[in-house]
Amino acid sequence: MLSTIDFKLAVIDLDNTLYAADNGVFARMDEKMIAYIQRELGVGREQANVLRVKYWKQYGSTLKGLMQHHGHEAEPFLFEAHDVDAHELLSAHDELRDVLQAIPQRKVIHTNGTVEHAETILKALDIRDCFAVIYDIRFNQYTPKPCVDTLYQLCEVEGVQPQDVVVIDDMQDNLAVAKQAGAKTVWIHADAHQQKHGWDIAAESFVDLLVR
Repeated sequence: MLSTIDFKLAVIDLDNTLYAADNGVFARMDEKMIAYIQRELGVGREQANVLRVKYWKQYGSTLKGLMQHHGHEAEPFLFEAHDVDAHELLSAHDELRDVLQAIPQRKVIHTNGTVEHAETILKALDIRDCFAVIYDIRFNQYTPKPCVDTLYQLCEVEGVQPQDVVVIDDMQDNLAVAKQAGAKTVWIHADAHQQKHGWDIAAESFVDLLVR
């Protein structure tokens, strides 16, 4: 499917794009974030979860809300939220590796998580060598996706124009920003083929992008 569009660089999301969100990794991260908010803000579990979701929806990341409204430092939260032993939940994914190796263009990860988290995930899936670089939440001073300026900065660092980039993501807000910048867009979502969309390509999973 990717062979139908021209690009020089693939900017690929990590969580819920390369692998499904329902394998337990997200659940562990959510619980870590809730525990952090409970402890640091002195609120109950229910209120902590409300704030977690509210800030994520409003700012693109829970961290951004904690920084803006509560003056929290980023690194302690990031360390705790991503300390989930993801390698216990994931294993080598040969088909995913085949798909990535079938894409000859340069591939990078762009995630709202940390480099450390991404490294753990990619190594567990045995696909770390498929990616040249990991751009994490620290890349643009903890500014989460969606952010068109961050994408422009990434393109500048990579030495490409946005029109030569394909962004692959599960979040339509992130794709909207990519489209605004002039990049090609690929939406990965379990219901992708059952919904109308405005992206260049839609697939139910990353492995469905394999040219058969």
